[in-house]
Amino acid sequence: MRGSDDTGRTGEDGGAPAALAAELGTALGERATLVQFSSAFCAPCRATRRVLDEIAGMVPGVTHVEIDAEARLDLVRRLGIARTPTVLVLDAGGRVVRRAAGQPRKADVIAALGAAL
Repeated sequence: MRGSDDTGRTGEDGGAPAALAAELGTALGERATLVQFSSAFCAPCRATRRVLDEIAGMVPGVTHVEIDAEARLDLVRRLGIARTPTVLVLDAGGRVVRRAAGQPRKADVIAALGAAL
């Protein structure tokens, strides 16, 4: 994804995929999950939310989960989230297959989903 700070490494969740899924507090997508870390006054976060919601609506089995970075500092620190928005692409098992910081383009997110599907 554009603005990617770490596009090739996998297993970045720092623990078992099931543990990350439990920490998110929601069910993962059947095929993939787009996890967005946001903050309240972040304009690029709002645009990112729209893009990820649209993609999740277009691609069957893909879910978008938004996490308030300020409310989940424990998870932010554990995953090494340095700025918002940051998007993690999880595969069906909950493993991080891609991550990017900054506002992504729709085409880049769709391409990144290819690694998870």
